[in-house]
Amino acid sequence: MRVLVTGGAGFIGSHLCERLVENGVDVVCLDNFNRYYDPRIKRGNIRHLEKQRRFSLVEGDILKRRFLDSLFKKHPFDVIVHLAARAGVRPSIRHPGLYQRVNVEGTLNVLETGVRYDTPKFVIASSSSVYGNNQKVPFSEDDPVDHPISPYAATKKACELLAYTYHKLHSVSVTCLRFFTVYGPRQRPDMAIHKFTRLIASGREMPVYGDGSTQRDYTYITDIIDGVWSAIDRCRDFRIYNLGESQTVELNRLIGLLEKYMDASAKIKRLPDQPGDVSITFADVRKARKELGYSPHVSIEQGLQEFIRWFRGVRDLV
Repeated sequence: MRVLVTGGAGFIGSHLCERLVENGVDVVCLDNFNRYYDPRIKRGNIRHLEKQRRFSLVEGDILKRRFLDSLFKKHPFDVIVHLAARAGVRPSIRHPGLYQRVNVEGTLNVLETGVRYDTPKFVIASSSSVYGNNQKVPFSEDDPVDHPISPYAATKKACELLAYTYHKLHSVSVTCLRFFTVYGPRQRPDMAIHKFTRLIASGREMPVYGDGSTQRDYTYITDIIDGVWSAIDRCRDFRIYNLGESQTVELNRLIGLLEKYMDASAKIKRLPDQPGDVSITFADVRKARKELGYSPHVSIEQGLQEFIRWFRGVRDLV
């Protein structure tokens, strides 16, 4: 089996490439190494894989159709795992056009090229952000997702719609995975757990938006990769699944746990709530449990300790 992983040098992508190679899968990792954060971090994520016979790195941009055409001519794929995207709610408010181009047009290009080259299976990264400020918790895949509150969320909803359209038009199998606040080693430096850990470690002031009562369903990276691996294996028809821990953690508690495990105090600077931020994310994972055999099990306490252990080993690099 040969799998294309777009955005494969990123946080989730690099862990997925690692799992695929370990399980005897031929992997083509596609990444454009943009400067959303330091490209050297992403190159470091996959350095240990580049000597592996089953791993190939291709540098390129999903917005360039000719490039994609040449890639698919060279490598016929059994599965595409499409993770490449501009991430982040707050930056999407500042740069909505960029998010539309990369996330929507880029996904369209991947779907169109994959179909033209007879790729039978697509696994596409979506996000819990599509639920917006859903008042019903936990969030179910059957809940309406017609009220996104950020351009990022809107682009992810649009990608799901495109995926469904291509499934209906071309009879390809598509699975969309709604990730819930993924964390762990190699997490992007702009994400809350990584950013807070770095600021606490350096004794610098830590911006906290709102009163700290917001809640997130933090999901450890190995649980997410278990879900993606199963989605690749069981990709049939058109499906959407939540991949979360199905546990909520209040922001104030998260900060307290970080202080405890780092044996240091946070210097908190309280700021107003940010546009685009939701009050809670909470995944109903019953569908994923039933159809994917998904079984998240890493508690926030275990996961934070693993993350901090990794951070202390690489802190000068990230």
